[in-house]
Amino acid sequence: MTTADLPIRLARVAFNRALAEGNLAAIGPILGANAILVTGTDSAVIAGKKAQLLAWKREFAAPDRTIYTRTPVTIQASAVEPIALEHGHWQGVTLSGAALASGSYTAKWRNLAPKASAPNWVIEAEIYLTLA
Repeated sequence: MTTADLPIRLARVAFNRALAEGNLAAIGPILGANAILVTGTDSAVIAGKKAQLLAWKREFAAPDRTIYTRTPVTIQASAVEPIALEHGHWQGVTLSGAALASGSYTAKWRNLAPKASAPNWVIEAEIYLTLA
């Protein structure tokens, strides 16, 4: 386990909770300003925090919206830069309980406060692969 492991896992839990609750205000601080998301099925690119928050706002407005959960398997921190890579599994389930899709993902994180006693890890990039 690295020093990045626990804070990134906690940030991921907070992100998952924000998605489940439809809480845009809680998602914002976890995304880097220029965060990039590449979707799993059609490889659509959503670039920037503002664009991602708009996409989530639209998603949250759907009557039977999908709740996406990311489950980290490994987190690898760089020894030379304040960055880390998270690998894991994701799943999308509707509010009514229907499993829609799942797969693997990789996320790049950056610690914006590497010298501070409290790290500030934000997502810089995520790429998703739909497997089912």
